[in-house]
Amino acid sequence: MQQDDEDRPTQHRAVPSGRVARLGAFGRLAGGVAGGMIAEGARRLAAGERPKIGDLVLTPGNAKRVADQLSHLRGAAMKLGQMISMDAGDVLPPELQSILSRLRNQAYRMPPTQLDRVLRDEWGNDWRRKFRHFEASPIAAASIGQVHRATLSDGRVLAIKVQYPGVAESIDADVDNVATLLRVSGVLPSSIDLTPLLTEAKRQLAEEADYVREGEQMRLYGARLAGDARYAVPTLEPTLTTRRVLAMDFVEGRPVEALADAPQDVRDRLMTALVTLVLRELFDFGVMQTDPNFANYRWQPEANALVLLDFGATRDVPADTADAYRRLIHAGLSRDRDAIRDITVETGFVGAEAAAAHRPALDRMIAAIDDALNRDGPFDFGDRAFVPVVREEAKGMIADRATWHVPDVETLFVQRKVSGTALLAARLKARVDVRGLAEAAVS
Repeated sequence: MQQDDEDRPTQHRAVPSGRVARLGAFGRLAGGVAGGMIAEGARRLAAGERPKIGDLVLTPGNAKRVADQLSHLRGAAMKLGQMISMDAGDVLPPELQSILSRLRNQAYRMPPTQLDRVLRDEWGNDWRRKFRHFEASPIAAASIGQVHRATLSDGRVLAIKVQYPGVAESIDADVDNVATLLRVSGVLPSSIDLTPLLTEAKRQLAEEADYVREGEQMRLYGARLAGDARYAVPTLEPTLTTRRVLAMDFVEGRPVEALADAPQDVRDRLMTALVTLVLRELFDFGVMQTDPNFANYRWQPEANALVLLDFGATRDVPADTADAYRRLIHAGLSRDRDAIRDITVETGFVGAEAAAAHRPALDRMIAAIDDALNRDGPFDFGDRAFVPVVREEAKGMIADRATWHVPDVETLFVQRKVSGTALLAARLKARVDVRGLAEAAVS
């Protein structure tokens, strides 16, 4: 696990850990947003406009207020915002997209006194005696915890992930508050029932907050990939791992985003390894790490190995979900576009009402993707010529809010990993034999 010095978080800000403190933070956020709405509403009314409430919520000033407060709260609020930002793309209004995109890059670190208090609670008052050296400055800070480098008395170097206080206890309330933000902003039609998704998101985030569980998932992944030189998985240090602290070997590696200018063969090798892993998770392991955040991967140039770092979002893949993807791949390999459309509807990728109302547009989207995937040679993720076509055809479906629906939650989690992997491949302009890998995976 490694992060360049210039990328290290440098801002201290204590995480509100108690329920009252976090509720107060959300209250201040609501007050600030309301004040911004009043000011913006008065300005627009004076100009003769009749603004909608969503327009008043999503002003640049309010965008900054929301992003800063969610970054301060961290935990599920920030995590959910990051997830939506990666997944929703152009579907979101630009102002809300601005709020959420800030969350991908904005993170504070705990003040040393708060960090010491957390480690005392987990390891005891004499915790420093366990190490020859413990770096107080984190090498990474994210939504649920921050990571420190430490050296044991025998010289072994560890990466220590320390959870922010109050995160596990605040998950339900934080998820509900972010959902309220989406509702008030007008992004989601009132007809959509988010209850199943929110329930599952809360369960998933509660599992991510259990570092003993994550450590076990990391150990299992290490066993599944043992002997495959394409992958490197840190070794768990169980004697120092608790529900709020995760200890593992420090594994060297370069951030994957830093490889955008690497030689083409390096980028291709990295993404081929990752696409292969996703297919194995889906059809071989029956288990998938569903968080595609780029920070969860590193690359070891000398070993040509993909380093896997985060296993908190690991979940079982139901057999019917895997079967839906298998059927879709078979239809894609045979270039049966009618079957592709029918399967996407049967399995809930696309709602039946949307498919019926916008069938010509859906067929053109499928044709554009099919044509791109079946060009000679490896699929070039850097060639985005088909994307504007798909985006243009999707506009009508997105605008038709009456036909929106929420796919099955299991499909959503798997698709999040698939889409995030494709996004990284596009960022790296990688060329991957997607057809060959998919054919081997479902044969």
